Amino acid sequence: MRNTIAITLLLTILLPAGSQADEGGEVQAIVARANLAAYYAGADGRSEARMIIEDAQGRRQLRQFTVLRRNREAGGDQDFMVFFSRPSDVRGTVFLVAKHVDRDDDRWLYLPGLDLVRRISAGDKRTSFVGSHFFYEDVSGRNPADDDHALLETTAEHYLLESRPKQPASVEFARYRSSVDKSTYLPMKIEYLDARDRVYRVVEALAVESIDGHPTVTRSRISDPLNGGQTLMEFRSTEYDLGLPAEIFSERYLRTPPTEWLRRVAE
Repeated sequence: MRNTIAITLLLTILLPAGSQADEGGEVQAIVARANLAAYYAGADGRSEARMIIEDAQGRRQLRQFTVLRRNREAGGDQDFMVFFSRPSDVRGTVFLVAKHVDRDDDRWLYLPGLDLVRRISAGDKRTSFVGSHFFYEDVSGRNPADDDHALLETTAEHYLLESRPKQPASVEFARYRSSVDKSTYLPMKIEYLDARDRVYRVVEALAVESIDGHPTVTRSRISDPLNGGQTLMEFRSTEYDLGLPAEIFSERYLRTPPTEWLRRVAE
């Protein structure tokens, strides 16, 4: 009897800890798969994009550009380049990102009017990307290791996650909630909350298509519920596994874009 009681007490102590460990492992697995689905499809990729920026008064601006992306390793370091073609005041502007998983990303912006390459500091990563509601960090994605994640709920179609920054002073949000599609692992909606627990920024995937076997967001939106305004992003002519050379993701190509890789390969 004494042995039975002792074993029962031991199980009572150990099982909750084991359950929490399993849940923690599940959360990390979901976050890792969502990160891969959103930013690592294929070995590399190319897409034409159009951004429609609308302010609180309904005034609109257009940005059109081409994105090149190359994985150095799956789930690891990456390279991104964004080449702007419209309108005329941003034509020739180029944004370059060397994404790192173990330290801050390196970011550069080439301004053709000044023939100037400007280094974007780590402190500016959560500021407006060319006047839109997107941030510089949104282009290459936030490092999942920068936040603590918890699974709030599982439905038939989605995982609902909550994430809190490990260094709250480095960001403008207190936490964010993500709804991850269970079939594609793409984040379909992310709500950012401020210190007053107000939703001030909403990121939504509005359309998803399968391209070369990869579930791909082809239409997305970021909105500002507190102040009004939104930015709509549309992608087209997306291609994967093009064999993009590593050398084109360098400062040299900020001034001389690799035109052969900016055109659509598959006609």
